[in-house]
Amino acid sequence: VQLVESGGGLVQAGGSLRLSCAVSGFTSDYYAIGWFRQAPGKEREGLSCISNSDSSTYYADSVKGRFTISRDNAKNTVDLQMNSLKPEDTAVYYCAAELAGISSWWLGPRYWGQGTQVTVSS
Repeated sequence: VQLVESGGGLVQAGGSLRLSCAVSGFTSDYYAIGWFRQAPGKEREGLSCISNSDSSTYYADSVKGRFTISRDNAKNTVDLQMNSLKPEDTAVYYCAAELAGISSWWLGPRYWGQGTQVTVSS
C-alpha cells in the first residue's frame, strides 16, 4: 500500500488549501482512509475519514464545517478541502488508511503517507 500526499504549503489565516492523497496497492475495496495532523509538541489528531465502500464521511469536531473530505475513484485520490484556515491548523498533515473499518481508523490506522506541511500565517 502506498499513500502519497500533496498540496501543502503556506497560506494566510482565512484562506484555503486542498490536500490530495494518491492511493495505490489496496487489493480490497473495504477500507477507511482519511487525514490526521500533528502540530509541533502536540499529539497526532484524527481529522476526517471516508469509507471507500460506501463513501460515508466522518469529521472531528475541530474541523467540522471547515474541512471537507472527498474521493475521486477515477483518479484514485482522496482530497481534503480546507477552508477558513486558522494559525492553529498549522501542522504536518498525513494521509492514513485502515482495512479494519472506521472505528479502527480513528484509533490508529495501519498505513501512513509521508506527510505534507501546512502553515497558516496570522
